[in-house]
Amino acid sequence: MRLSLGHGGASARAARHRGQRALLLLAFLPVLAGCSSLDGLGYYAQAVRGHLDLLAEARPIDDWLSDPASSEALRDRLRLAQAMRAFAVDALALPDNASYHRYADLRRPYAVWNVVAAPADALTLKTWCFPVAGCVGYRGYFAEADARAEAALLAREGWEVDVYGVPAYSTLGRLNWIGGDPLLSTFALGHEGDLARLMFHELAHQVLYVEGDTEFNESFASAVERAGVALWLDRHGNEVTRASWARTLRQREAFAALTRATRQALAAVYEQNRPDPGVNRSMIAIKMEVMARFRADYEALKRGWPEPDARWSGYDAWVAKANNASFGALGAYDALRPGFEVLLARAGGGVTPAQWRSFYDAVRRLAALPPGERHAALEALAATAKER
Repeated sequence: MRLSLGHGGASARAARHRGQRALLLLAFLPVLAGCSSLDGLGYYAQAVRGHLDLLAEARPIDDWLSDPASSEALRDRLRLAQAMRAFAVDALALPDNASYHRYADLRRPYAVWNVVAAPADALTLKTWCFPVAGCVGYRGYFAEADARAEAALLAREGWEVDVYGVPAYSTLGRLNWIGGDPLLSTFALGHEGDLARLMFHELAHQVLYVEGDTEFNESFASAVERAGVALWLDRHGNEVTRASWARTLRQREAFAALTRATRQALAAVYEQNRPDPGVNRSMIAIKMEVMARFRADYEALKRGWPEPDARWSGYDAWVAKANNASFGALGAYDALRPGFEVLLARAGGGVTPAQWRSFYDAVRRLAALPPGERHAALEALAATAKER
């Protein structure tokens, strides 16, 4: 079932909103019924309310295109998004459903804010368990103030915490009957490559989502987005867009290599000190040395980049507050991706829809394995690429 919010008068729109809210509340009732604490009820209430408010802002893209109040820049971007959505189905064999056929202007920088937490002596993220998503290493809030309040509570308990904005999230295709996930102003208006990667990434979650395995899910979606964007730009991008995206990727890859090396260094420090109870002074001192080296290496890396631009503020802010929680969260998107990329290459590289379907089938077979075995298989695949 799909409810359109773009037609009729104010009373008709209000009725549609009420109907939409009622139907979505029914969808969330099993979640609410499973909560036993006031904290749990409050958390799920903000999640339901936030998602309903987001959906209430969404209108079919054709409505925005025909609206005289829409700028020509917005119309151009929405037409581009429509082309990408068709490409996702026709070229990448991603789901053909209700998602990303509507657009919402949220008038804020992010869709949600995630809270992550890790111990002072490990990169292992604290997990929260939910009836639909399983156990994940983050907790999302639609209001930044709520996320920061949760982070403050965790910090007082002794966790290292981080709060970061998220431009898009997935309902895993479970709400396509009510209109699916809309395009959002938080990711639709940036670089063409970012629009494509976020759309392809979130649609990948609708292909496959393994309950309770954040690292597997995010690494899989990251592999899909990277290969998908490369194919889109190769077939539909212009020289300027391809060149600017290539510069962006080089910058991101250099930063990813630096953070990966730092994660490995921190993990080694914590492993060496594991026999000791608690956090000892020696470990803290070595940890501080690793972090100081990371920040110095970042400044050296940045000196080799082009002239500063707005993107640098994001890197600078991340580095300034980096801790176990932020490094742990970053690892979920990166750790297993090389193995998925080898799997895609073995399926033919993703040049045709049939190759993508073959890749998805291979990923499903991996997903059927116990968690330890599926991770080990991906790490072994990645190792074969390094040996070449």
